[in-house]
Amino acid sequence: MAAFEEKVLRARSELGLTQSELAEAVGVSLRTISDYEKGRKSPRQSTLLALAKALKVSTKFLSDPDCENPLEDIEKDGYIEEARERYGAAGAHDVDQLLEANKALFAGGDLSEDQKDVFFQAVMAAYVASKEEAKRKFGHKK
Repeated sequence: MAAFEEKVLRARSELGLTQSELAEAVGVSLRTISDYEKGRKSPRQSTLLALAKALKVSTKFLSDPDCENPLEDIEKDGYIEEARERYGAAGAHDVDQLLEANKALFAGGDLSEDQKDVFFQAVMAAYVASKEEAKRKFGHKK
């Protein structure tokens, strides 16, 4: 079990990035990266996504002390980021919860990366369609 700060430091080192380079890639200050690596600070969800992307690991790996696979659930991160761009933090949270809750459908079965991606695409498409329909039905009238 490794803590968030250890995982950030290890992933950054493995990529050969300086703290300054990582800070620039994530869009935060050098001090913020230093604070992450010293365990003084934790990122917001949107920053966690940017950090994971820059480190080429999943948000699950960074945020779950029990997760030892740097790529575990990495396919979810793109969908969560898309939802955040479209619908803000609430949308990102909704998609994360939807994807996580629906993993139970595959109880015990392992899916290939392609199968997971098809599933996540379908869930995301259904989510976007429902949000757009709600906006059309209940949005502000001009």
